[in-house]
Amino acid sequence: MNLPQTPHSGYHWDGWSPNFFEGWYYRVTLSDRGPTFAFMYSIENPLDDGGYSGGAAQILGPEDGYFWRTFPDVKGFWADKHCLALSHWKNRDRGFPREISPEEFSSEIAEGYQATATLNQGILYDPKSDRTCRWHYTIRPIWGWGSDGMPQQSTAGWLSFLPIFEPGWQILMAHGLATGWIEWDDRRYEFTDAPAYGEKNWGRSFPDKWFWFNCNSFANQPNLALTATGAKRKVLWQTETVGMVGIHYDGTFYEFVPWNATVGWRVQPWGRWEMEAKSDRYRVRLHGECDVPGTWLRAPTAEGLKFCCRDTTYGRIDLVLEELATGRTIVAATTTSGGLEIGGGPWEETWTNTHRLQLLN
Repeated sequence: MNLPQTPHSGYHWDGWSPNFFEGWYYRVTLSDRGPTFAFMYSIENPLDDGGYSGGAAQILGPEDGYFWRTFPDVKGFWADKHCLALSHWKNRDRGFPREISPEEFSSEIAEGYQATATLNQGILYDPKSDRTCRWHYTIRPIWGWGSDGMPQQSTAGWLSFLPIFEPGWQILMAHGLATGWIEWDDRRYEFTDAPAYGEKNWGRSFPDKWFWFNCNSFANQPNLALTATGAKRKVLWQTETVGMVGIHYDGTFYEFVPWNATVGWRVQPWGRWEMEAKSDRYRVRLHGECDVPGTWLRAPTAEGLKFCCRDTTYGRIDLVLEELATGRTIVAATTTSGGLEIGGGPWEETWTNTHRLQLLN
């Protein structure tokens, strides 16, 4: 299936603005009980004007293991302004980065990555730990962000085309199928048609505080994908608290956003996430929990990449989507390989934003 390109697929930097970042997230889940691999690529201050500048690649792997490498030379980074395509190489003697064939990459790039809507490929080496990670898989997109046969949507609505939100955010692929391999330390994982996901963000800062649910590998529900979040973000000179839930199920997109629904949540500093959203036609209830410590990841801040978000890909997520008029349950599903995250802060106590909704007990 050839999906139309989602909005914001291209690189956003205008070529002159300082203190800008853009980040990309690719994930592949090998089974309902994992392992899951999440690849996070970023570029900060590509103007390279003396501030915090450079690129990075982070990988969240089996048992929430963590691998990361920096790419200080911003001139080794390339991204297409019109479509999803990016790369960052360390061996500049290969020439300026661009999209090349997987065969060329394998034989000529000593360390780096390249990624598109249909490919994720790279190699990282950490000399301190003598660890290496290699990967090469192709992606067959199934859903972007919208119902089958309908135009693809901006995750944050049409106003996301204006530079008023910090950060911008777009789901690039709610669900796809990945085929290829990943070598993590001394183990090689080969897979065919594994659930894959992609998103991105850009701007001058991450939200002040946020949480996130994500899964497209629910048990016995291959045609179901979820992304949900709540955040305190900057809008021009103000801060607002917003939340959204997006569900793809059997080709239909169910969207709960501030302009068409009421969204509420109760999220602990770690271990338990509860969320509910209701529109004039539907209601969704989400419950997330985990008993693992998770892993601290780096995210952009005013002082460069800092450990300020905590993730796991071993979360349990329960989802119930109902039709209000009939009380019919459209889908009820559970996973034990859900992505759960908190970020920013402070997180000393439970963050409650119920909006008069009756949350799950």
